[in-house]
Amino acid sequence: MRHVIALDVGGTGMKAALVGADGTLLHEARRPTGRERGPDAVVESILGFAADLRAHGREHFGQAAEAAGVAVPGIVDAEHGIAVYAANLGWRDVPMRELLSRRLDGVPVALGHDVRTGGLAEGRIGAGRGTDRFLFVPLGTGIAGAIGIAGAIEAGAHGCAGEIGHIVVRPGGPACGCGQRGCLETLASAAAVTRAWAAAAGDPTADAADCARAVESGDKAATKVWQEAVDALADGLVTALTLLDPRTLIIGGGLAEAGETLFSPLRAAVEERVTFQKLPTIVPAALGDTAGCLGAGLLAWDLLATEVTA
Repeated sequence: MRHVIALDVGGTGMKAALVGADGTLLHEARRPTGRERGPDAVVESILGFAADLRAHGREHFGQAAEAAGVAVPGIVDAEHGIAVYAANLGWRDVPMRELLSRRLDGVPVALGHDVRTGGLAEGRIGAGRGTDRFLFVPLGTGIAGAIGIAGAIEAGAHGCAGEIGHIVVRPGGPACGCGQRGCLETLASAAAVTRAWAAAAGDPTADAADCARAVESGDKAATKVWQEAVDALADGLVTALTLLDPRTLIIGGGLAEAGETLFSPLRAAVEERVTFQKLPTIVPAALGDTAGCLGAGLLAWDLLATEVTA
């Protein structure tokens, strides 16, 4: 059975799959990234995982994978196959495409940015299916975005398009790892809500999911923390939709798991802020934490299709 290898590399764990030509997940697996062992060990973990997946495919599906797709965090030069920089993994200028292809006996390899790759999957087979223009925004440890246009994801001139987590929404606010203060992700990411709620609740173990549950039970302190995050998020999203004019706004990541506890106030807050702009449809992501893996599979199949037509 024809298939490709798909790898989604995160800060702490890797999700992988063998993906059939129709998008079916034929085999799924997970492993720790092992970042505590350093960047070289992380790269070796990725290469070893891919090689094991190739062996599994050959054994169970009668043939080896025809291509591989890998999604990684940080700054990515997809055109040249370079994982340029990832703060949470510690690597710089890793020739990921070349290394993976060599380990996989020369099969073609596609490299993509994790959020843009997840956005590709949401756009083609998830919540954005059939939408010509969308913005995918996962709210996790940080906040980034994927700009969907006519079935493709816009990477920008330098591979940095969609970094809406670094829109400054509260000048002089909390310090951000990017060097600015008051960035969206310092106020409205799942990590930001966790920090704010742990402080408000006086419980260092409390997290964003606990805050959402407290909101649902009517806790006033939790509601204040939650609404401040929603307001900051709405400010950032309105800036993004003013620039991009998406038809659909897809919200994913950990905070989106709160369902209408997030979406009801968020829709209201965005609607309050728009003036001349057209209000997009605001929907939850459909693919959950499989989006990156599915997107990596799509990248691999797209690469094969390009090679056939070239």
